[in-house]
Amino acid sequence: MIAQRYQLYVERIDAKKNMARYYAMSIEPNLFGEACLIRRWGRIGATGQRREYYFAREDEAVRLFLQLLRKRRSRGYRPKPHIRQDASSDR
Repeated sequence: MIAQRYQLYVERIDAKKNMARYYAMSIEPNLFGEACLIRRWGRIGATGQRREYYFAREDEAVRLFLQLLRKRRSRGYRPKPHIRQDASSDR
């Protein structure tokens, strides 16, 4: 059983290089009670690729999750900025 929910969605956008990529990860339980780390990545707006890793223990999945997160951050991936809607725009 997963003690805590782990989810991540980051993007890397560089208009000068025509780059718009996403990277998403989550740790979820599978039907057998194992921890499953699911990775998805690709160009924003495209289906992209998917890879799954299965672990007997949650801490092993978390260790890989954090390792991959550090790697993506070092390559320029950042959380998607939230678009704030101004209350005055509703008028």
